[in-house]
Amino acid sequence: MNKVYLCFTYANSIYMNPFYIKALHIVFIVTWFSGLFYIVRLFIYTAEANEKPEPSRTILLEQLSLMTRRLWYGITWPSAVMTLIFGTWTYILFLNGSWPTWIVIKLCFVLGLYAYHLSLHVIFKQQAAGIFKFSSQQLRIWNEVATIFLIAIVMLAVVKESMSFVWALVALLLFIIMLMSAIRLYKYYRTAPKPPKGA
Repeated sequence: MNKVYLCFTYANSIYMNPFYIKALHIVFIVTWFSGLFYIVRLFIYTAEANEKPEPSRTILLEQLSLMTRRLWYGITWPSAVMTLIFGTWTYILFLNGSWPTWIVIKLCFVLGLYAYHLSLHVIFKQQAAGIFKFSSQQLRIWNEVATIFLIAIVMLAVVKESMSFVWALVALLLFIIMLMSAIRLYKYYRTAPKPPKGA
């Protein structure tokens, strides 16, 4: 009986303390972004494995397909759903239905992030069906979109009204330019002819 009472008291304290809800929201954001970052890497490896000769191609595709499916349905999708649930709950507890400017902008980025998530689901279904519409280089670029969303959402959530919208936009654009430049340099490094060994 005492154990039941203690469990009820603990559950009630979680419900009454909004910071537990906020903490769970952050936990699921972290696991969701982890899934988003890694799933595209698996898409890249799958696209590259598809270009390899047999029997390596079949062996790699089977292993990568298993890893991708487990990550997507076991971590990424559940985390996206739980982020939405606890994010809505956090909004109700902390903002009480108010709509400050920063939350409106943040929600626009969040909607964009869910659209990005759905675009990855399309790629996931295509690769599962043996359809490869995107090269590994195109997927590398698409992989960095999640980074842009992460920075924008975290900055808005933490800095809120103190953030200058214009300067934040300029900083985000500069970061995007740096990312694209880094991807181009990496492509150049990968495709540049290597000097012969012993030279």
